[in-house]
Amino acid sequence: MSKSIKHLSLSIATGISLGFSWPVNGFTFLIFISLIPLLYLEESIRKDNFKFKSIRAFGYSYLSFLIWNLITTWWLFNSTLFGMLFANLCNSLFYALIFVVFYWAKSRLPFKSAYIFLISAWIAFEKLHLIWDFSWSWLNLGNVFSEKIYWIQWYEYTGTFGGSLWILCINVWIFYLLKNEDFKSLKNIIRKLIPPLIAIALPIVFSLYLYQKVEIEDKTIEVLIIQPNIDPYKSKYKSTNEDFLNQLFDQLKPYLNKNTKYVLTPETYFAEGYGEELLSFYKSKIHNNIQKQIIDFPNTQIISGIQFYDTYVQKNAPSLTANFIRKNLWVEYYNSAFSEQYQKDIDVYHKSKLVVGVENMPFKKILKPLLGDFMIDMGGTVASRMIQEKRSVFSNLLSNEKAAPIICWESIFGEFVTGYVKKGATFLAVISNDAWWGNTPGHKQLLSYTKLRAIENRRDIVRSANTGISAFIDARGEIIKKTKYDSKTVLKGNITSRSKLTFYTRYGDMIARWCIFIVAIFYLVALSGRFKKQTLNEN
Repeated sequence: MSKSIKHLSLSIATGISLGFSWPVNGFTFLIFISLIPLLYLEESIRKDNFKFKSIRAFGYSYLSFLIWNLITTWWLFNSTLFGMLFANLCNSLFYALIFVVFYWAKSRLPFKSAYIFLISAWIAFEKLHLIWDFSWSWLNLGNVFSEKIYWIQWYEYTGTFGGSLWILCINVWIFYLLKNEDFKSLKNIIRKLIPPLIAIALPIVFSLYLYQKVEIEDKTIEVLIIQPNIDPYKSKYKSTNEDFLNQLFDQLKPYLNKNTKYVLTPETYFAEGYGEELLSFYKSKIHNNIQKQIIDFPNTQIISGIQFYDTYVQKNAPSLTANFIRKNLWVEYYNSAFSEQYQKDIDVYHKSKLVVGVENMPFKKILKPLLGDFMIDMGGTVASRMIQEKRSVFSNLLSNEKAAPIICWESIFGEFVTGYVKKGATFLAVISNDAWWGNTPGHKQLLSYTKLRAIENRRDIVRSANTGISAFIDARGEIIKKTKYDSKTVLKGNITSRSKLTFYTRYGDMIARWCIFIVAIFYLVALSGRFKKQTLNEN
């Protein structure tokens, strides 16, 4: 077999194994060996006699990560071809750049230090991917265990970065043990693999122990989840907010009673035209009609998605996110949640984590002069949106419960969600609109990732999705009840109010912060070239 064919095979093997390990139907165990072919590829390129080593390392790794991205997130095509290509091509580029930096550092660091650098750099990038403008953290490695909740109950201490560290260490360890093995002695290979297999098994055993230790408390809070099943491309934007309000109470009528504590509707349930004016919402028909409908249900709190807007009459933009309408007229849009309880002030929360290219333009100061107000059209109002810098919770007027209003994409972000719990949230209320992607793995993966937030914070979750899947999830990450996709229904269930804070809730992404520190130190050492001669001798 020629070198190029061998390298191509190794590149493809990593991409396929990464993709086929992914939820919701992947073979998860593959993740522990997925990166080994790529590590063999890097070693082979380093030792061969051909030119353009760095370029080839980049090209082959880019192919691996592109295959991984396409297998796992091809379904973005259902909303927009450009969005799918943008997400997959850019995300693959970022991972390939990490690998090339590792290739460079390996020539300047001792052997083991180079792999510590790789692990730290990967995790540091995953952290960056959660906070910068190009955020697309769908494929952070720790997410891969979302369907294996019995394996990762210890996420209450580490969050998903514990999973990423576990995966990377096992891959590097197995590669290190086998890299000089001729594979002729099966007995010897099995003997070498026993320690890493134990390292896979022990966290699972600890997880099963923790699973049994989670307190099972009485579920006394009755919740109704509305799944309206409205087509976001056609029906949704042809109806009025009054239509949606009537539909809401038509659906609720057979289920709403005096014991109902919460009613949950999906993201942007009320989204007629530009939305509702934020400053005058307390005088709006929606607010007044809801108050009339719940006069007999003072214990009930309705949490719903809505689009708000503010207008500004002035020459210059009031902010970077303001949208130009016409001369001297600007509009700020908000993707928001609001809560209504009889004779209680309205609570409002504005979505803070926006979908890149759809709800915000990344690096707008730089790109807007080049591209104008270019946005990816996924239906509805295509415009930049204002965010809320700090988390807030919705308190219940008649009890001690506090709901965390988490809007769709925000449920991906582990440490971000802890902000609600630190504010006193006793359960998590996720409102989403997954209909953009159709009946593909997209909406199933998003639901699956939501279970990780339950484990990390030990909070019950109620989730309302427009077309499904809506669900009740307990504090161990188990789905207790769920709806079918593409069905108009109401899901009734009970949850527990919890107040204890987990280690992860208190301290967040400590692993990622340490990795940022480690990669910075190792990068400076590599840059100095102090170990360059020693490294050449090792290789």
